[in-house]
This record gives sequence, C-alpha cells and structure tokens, in this order.
Amino acid sequence: MSPLPERLRTRDGLQLHLRHWPARAARSVLIVHGLGEHIGRYEHVAAQLHADGWQVFGYDQRGHGRSEGPRGGLAADDDLLHDLATVIDALRAAQPGPLVLLGHSMGGLVAARFVAGGAGPGGAAWARPVDALVLSSPALDPGMSIPQKLLLACLGRLAPKLAVSNGLKPEWISRDAQVVRDYVADPLVHDRVTPRLARFIVDGGNVVAERAADWRLPTLLLYAGSDRCVAPAGSAGFAASAPQAVVAVHEFRPLYHEIFNEPEQAEVFGVLRDWLATLEFPAQESAR
Repeated sequence: MSPLPERLRTRDGLQLHLRHWPARAARSVLIVHGLGEHIGRYEHVAAQLHADGWQVFGYDQRGHGRSEGPRGGLAADDDLLHDLATVIDALRAAQPGPLVLLGHSMGGLVAARFVAGGAGPGGAAWARPVDALVLSSPALDPGMSIPQKLLLACLGRLAPKLAVSNGLKPEWISRDAQVVRDYVADPLVHDRVTPRLARFIVDGGNVVAERAADWRLPTLLLYAGSDRCVAPAGSAGFAASAPQAVVAVHEFRPLYHEIFNEPEQAEVFGVLRDWLATLEFPAQESAR
C-alpha cells in the first residue's frame, strides 16, 4: 500500500487535483463531480460517507477546480475516461479494497460510460473494474433541443475547442437559496463547455442507454424528478431498460438537480446509506 498523492499527471501531462477523506476502512467511495464544479463542493457528502465507515476519495476533473486544462475542454474525446482510470490506478495502489464509484451529473455520465466499458472484444485502454456504482442525477440525457443539437454539430466540426456558456442557470441546481448563493460566489465554479465535451456527454449517454439491458454491476440510480439541468427522461429510460435485480432506482420527484444539496438531503443520504449497506464484497476483492 502506498500513499495517495495530492496530484496526478494525466496521459497528456496535465495535473489533476485529488482529495482524500481517510477512514479506518478497507472499502472506498470515489466521487466524480459534475460540469463546471469541483470536488470541494462534496465535503458534506464525504462527511456522511465517512460517518458510515467509508474511505472517500475525489478529484477535480480536467478543466475544473484546481486541476489543469482549459475550462470545460477536452484534448481528446475519451480524456475524462482515461483520467478516471488514472485516478483509480492510484487509488487501488493506496487502498486496494472494494471500490464504489459515485458520480453526479456529468460525473454520473462519466462513471456510467466508464462502467459501460469500451467497444470491441479487448475493451478500451481505460477500462478498469469497480465493485459498485451510484449515479446522482446523471447526465444520461442533457435535454438538448433540436436547434442546440444542430449548433453542436456545426461547432463540433468548425471549433471543437471553443468554450461557450453551458446555458445552465444557477437557480436550477437547488431549491435552497443559500446553496445557490454559495455556488455563484464560488471562484472555482465556471460555466464553460466546449463542443467536444458536449459531444462526449451526448454520445456517452447514448452508449449507456444502448448497454442498459446488459448491465451487470450493482448500481443505485438516484435522480431528481424536477431537474432542469439534465432531462430526467434519461434516467427513467435507463431504469426501464436495465435489469431490476441489478439497478435500484429512486426518483425524488420534487427535487432539483443537486439532490445532495436539497432541503430533503437527509432522505437522499438515507437511501444511499441503506443501499450501500446491502453490498456484499467477496473476500478476494481486497487483493485486486
């Protein structure tokens, strides 16, 4: 076992900022944050998991928070998947026990696409095993209109690295006014997205939907029924196609996008806690 560094270098030389909330436990949760935010916004999520006996890890995705890279940008289509693999490799070296991915919004899309694996019999270079998955308001359907899709197709060809506003309003994230004020005042939050990143989200959601019926990993899907940042239909469609014995689903109908930052967050944490308690990990998992 080796210590987890505070920064990791990606395959193309960027530095990723890591966080670790240690606990005397062999099991870990790795948090993958959403578009335009950073891992520091998950302190309270880590605290809840920590109290329930989990080690918690997280990182700022490239182009976000304290990690390097153009804001909201990608150099290659699968950068976020390779980055997640890099973090998992470092985490496995530091803590080789069972690992649960918890992804929110775009992070949920990244985690789900990662679990869906790569095409072809050999899989993808970034493919890594994990033991369970939690999806929080995943961006399986970004809810783009036809004009937005046409614009994406045009910009994707002409200017794939052009960063523009993501068009999301801060008041859509939560019904808690203080959460919204803190989000707006946070210097590490941004609203940038490039056509290449938007295309990754759209294409990744399609891949996850196509592979939902063959889902094998224990998964908890938590989504907001009143979400305006992503389309709840994406989660509902995945839930309808995936095996019920593998994917547990809970829709919080009145909640906005950031379900862990809503007034009803205690209910959300309760569902998460109860589901995590049902997971059974073979003894050999710690030897991975």
